[in-house]
Amino acid sequence: MTGGRVLVTGGAGFIGSHLVDALLASGREVVVYDDLSMGTQDRVSADAVFVKGDVRDGDRLRAALAGANSVCHLAARVSIRSSVDHFVEDADINVLGTLSVLRACADASVSRLVFASSMGVYADSPDPFPVSETHTAEPISPYGIGKLAAEKYCLLLAPTLGIKPIALRFFNTFGTRQTFTPYVGVITIFIRRLLAGEAPTIFGDGKQCRDFVHVSDIVQACLLALDSDAGGVALNIGTGIPTSVNQIAELLRGRIAPDIHPTHAPKAGGELQNCIADISQATKLLGYRPRETLESRIDEVIADIRDQQVTD
Repeated sequence: MTGGRVLVTGGAGFIGSHLVDALLASGREVVVYDDLSMGTQDRVSADAVFVKGDVRDGDRLRAALAGANSVCHLAARVSIRSSVDHFVEDADINVLGTLSVLRACADASVSRLVFASSMGVYADSPDPFPVSETHTAEPISPYGIGKLAAEKYCLLLAPTLGIKPIALRFFNTFGTRQTFTPYVGVITIFIRRLLAGEAPTIFGDGKQCRDFVHVSDIVQACLLALDSDAGGVALNIGTGIPTSVNQIAELLRGRIAPDIHPTHAPKAGGELQNCIADISQATKLLGYRPRETLESRIDEVIADIRDQQVTD
């Protein structure tokens, strides 16, 4: 992958900053567009152009898009639990913000749009088996509803605007640089509590299963999507491997604090019981194959969070 300019919304965030580094390494010019509500400018490479802005600010967005031929739209409010209490703000950023990006892309004659969707678009699954893209899209949270709506807007409208769209449904992403909030990233939350000598809280019985995919594999999928001829589709991006929340707690206890046992609280509303990715379509259309595992990369995540806590 060489040449061209790509704008990354949310490029100062967790996934976005890793993507920016990979794009620069591939020979692309990169513009980062971020309001810094979750990301930090320290994460942005000096080799990228940084523009502070809100995705709902069409004029500023259009100016930042000058010369770009591709956009990776990652900017979003990313929290299932807080979307229940803040559903207006969630829809404002995740739906209307995406429409603003679409309009700005059309005005700037952008040819390719990669949209970061989510496993939250799916209905719950009774069993921890991989679900394909044809699994019922019946979100159980405002966040999932917003992501599904934004995804459908992109896939429907972008072709009429001269843009080839592709939506990538990210499953539970883990890795370094994840901003801590009490609502996002069970791995980050559990690690921080264990490092502080506190018991992690498991909502429900802990048997709920997730598909934990390393951020480098999410980045791999984005790079493949930018260069792919595939368009007008939504694809699962995960590993296909189920891991229960109880297993996560045991893995992290063993690495950090074996004597600390998790506590349990009632199941949180809006969260799926099981959601594992069938990635066969992403493999077929993009050549996507996950390279990393939870066990192979968890130690660096623990070390990164430990370093953050030392400097906090």
